[in-house]
Amino acid sequence: ILDYFGQAPIIVRSSSLLEDNFGNAFAGKYDSVFLVNQGSRERRLQDFISAVKTIYASTMSERALTYRARRGLLESDEQMALLVQRVSGDVHGRYFFPHLAGVGYSFNPYVWNEDIDAHAGVLRLVFGLGTRAVDRADDDYTRLVALNAPLRTPETEPSKSSKYIQKRVDVLDLEANQLVSVEVNDATSSGTKIPMELLGTRDSALERLLRERGMGHAPQWLLTFENIFSQTPFAEDMRAMLATLQQAYGCPVDIEFTANFAQDKLYKINLVQCRPFQIHGTAPVSPITHAIPDDQLIMRVTGPVIGRSRAERIKWICYVVPSGYANMPVNRRYGVARCLGRLLQNIISPKKEPVLLIGPGRWGTSTPSLGVPVTFAEISSVTVLCEVVAMRDDLVPDVSLGTHFFGELVEADMLYLALFPQKEGNFLNHSMLENAPNALPTLLPDAQDWSGIIHVVRADQLPFHMP
Repeated sequence: ILDYFGQAPIIVRSSSLLEDNFGNAFAGKYDSVFLVNQGSRERRLQDFISAVKTIYASTMSERALTYRARRGLLESDEQMALLVQRVSGDVHGRYFFPHLAGVGYSFNPYVWNEDIDAHAGVLRLVFGLGTRAVDRADDDYTRLVALNAPLRTPETEPSKSSKYIQKRVDVLDLEANQLVSVEVNDATSSGTKIPMELLGTRDSALERLLRERGMGHAPQWLLTFENIFSQTPFAEDMRAMLATLQQAYGCPVDIEFTANFAQDKLYKINLVQCRPFQIHGTAPVSPITHAIPDDQLIMRVTGPVIGRSRAERIKWICYVVPSGYANMPVNRRYGVARCLGRLLQNIISPKKEPVLLIGPGRWGTSTPSLGVPVTFAEISSVTVLCEVVAMRDDLVPDVSLGTHFFGELVEADMLYLALFPQKEGNFLNHSMLENAPNALPTLLPDAQDWSGIIHVVRADQLPFHMP
């Protein structure tokens, strides 16, 4: 295998009997390993053998076994094969990466504007390796593309659209022989074949500042991707590809892809992976015909909202107090995540009682300064998941659409809400939740230290009548 690929970067991927099936995607449950594949043959062989062992070991990981148990697959025959692929991309100075990568859905479950056609599909697009499209790791942003209206972004204020753009890029460092994350302009500074005039716009303000400080005259770019959609048929081609795959599969699909540009705005799209995308049907929900006073309302959210419409009688509300959590030392925030995991998995989940989980920042982040670092397995029994934009003024939840986290959310039929407290029409009744009796010390007597941060409220004990 190594002789066949030479020193081209490769990725070793899992390919098991159970994953990518209808209803059981296993997205992110088994490892994939990028190999920069540089150095002596002996070194490259050692790295390859290590990657193979890593993927086989991941079949017995906690996240994989928990997923199988939750879906009744522990007794199913699960055998692991491997897929070795050449990494799509090109050499740019010391780095190797594709111009574009991402995930796509033939059905768009997140329609943020009335002009968007859900059946046209949607992309989650990044510059560089697609790892930033499928992993939800930091406070960077990606580009959501509704394929029938690719220039319409989810940001409601055009003046802020340039704020919520990708600022870092994942690349393979040929000199360090590893996957790294670098600033966008560092990745593009030595690349002569990168079509930045299509990928972005010049940041004139930053260029002027650097000139004033005598720090060079290199172009500085903002990754808007707008010219790709206005000057090439990329969106139309992706829409046609997704429609063709959906027709072949007989159901909506979820893909991973890369794209590389040549001269004259020509490009090649590589389909890296395709799996069925689970879409839950909707049932008619009677609209609320009367106004609810704020003192009888827990929350009101105007979007983004992802998931099927439903009427649900909530039994428990688990609320992480944003102000208290934000003032905690970062190392103690992991304790909040583990406490919630024990509560939901061991106490509430076995009773199969509907739960509304509300917390600040991003659920499932690996960076506790940005949200609560739970694993999806810890919160998989939740009925409604709400992210409150209250960690920092400059931190906005990057909608998880397209990530492995999102795939699990869809499979679990969970309703996702992002609540912007300052956005017109949004409301969260902090005082009601914080003043209601906290059941955490009763449910988990050894978790009293967290009772000032985690409020566990029985819905029927709130000061209003639940219809």
